[in-house]
Amino acid sequence: MRTELESGVLTVRLDRAEAAHARNQVMRDELASLWRAVVADRGVRAVILTGTGDRFFCAGMDLKEAGSPEDPVSRRDRMRRSRDIEQLAELPQPTIAAINGFALGGGLEMALACDIRLVADHAQIGLPEVTRGLVPGGGGTQRLPRLVGYARACELVLSGRRLTAAEAVEYGIALRVTPAADLPAAAVELARGIAGNPEPAVRYAKALLRRSQQVPVDVGADAELDALLTLLGEADAARRRSS
Repeated sequence: MRTELESGVLTVRLDRAEAAHARNQVMRDELASLWRAVVADRGVRAVILTGTGDRFFCAGMDLKEAGSPEDPVSRRDRMRRSRDIEQLAELPQPTIAAINGFALGGGLEMALACDIRLVADHAQIGLPEVTRGLVPGGGGTQRLPRLVGYARACELVLSGRRLTAAEAVEYGIALRVTPAADLPAAAVELARGIAGNPEPAVRYAKALLRRSQQVPVDVGADAELDALLTLLGEADAARRRSS
């Protein structure tokens, strides 16, 4: 992968062009290490995840590596070791997936773990694991229903069908379709707009939005009020210090 930090926006580009940016163990470990560092980096205010080139965001699991002989215990330990997609999902900074091409399997699961998804007009997305006798392993069966509803998630997961960019927006997976040439700039513009807001408010807002998908409305509303009171208290304290 390649990384670039500018004006508080960290851009992460997957860079295995010879393998359609497929997720092998090296990539998973490197991403996990990166996300662990980003959590504590207050200089990172927003994150963009994309792929190099314009054909692939990420083609999913590296099937060549997955097909290599390996005993079950070693495979289990290896695949549970990184959990980079869960670490991406738990970042306190807002995250944007700029889907610049095919996003399949684990590639789409990384995008689903982001807060916002922009998609290039030529891109396609899908969870095709069942067509290969497998199931998603990076949260696809859990995050997709929360975005599109149970029936549509069933259609996509059980059939393995790919969606066009326009269908991804129609289904509620992506925020909007962008001409491929304009996608990087659109992602940066959105990320900078977020990064330019006061950091504590952005972090609280993201945490509250994420929590809204997990708890009843009344519980989330209580947490929301607590966050607002905390921010108001911090603003009062800042005014007293400056006076």
